[in-house]
Amino acid sequence: MARRWDNRKAYYWLMGSCLALIGLAWFVVRLFSIPVAIGMSAVAAVLPPIAVIVANWGHDQR
Repeated sequence: MARRWDNRKAYYWLMGSCLALIGLAWFVVRLFSIPVAIGMSAVAAVLPPIAVIVANWGHDQR
């Protein structure tokens, strides 16, 4: 059960950082540098699949 909780915690951290990156890119960084905002959005687009993989890591080993 402890491992499952760690996976959930990692999932929430990754998804939270995804939302933070999107929010910062769209509302703050774009005012100063559009290429950096696009880069931040690209990184944020890659994070949800990684978060799902991390959340399900070791789930089939019961």
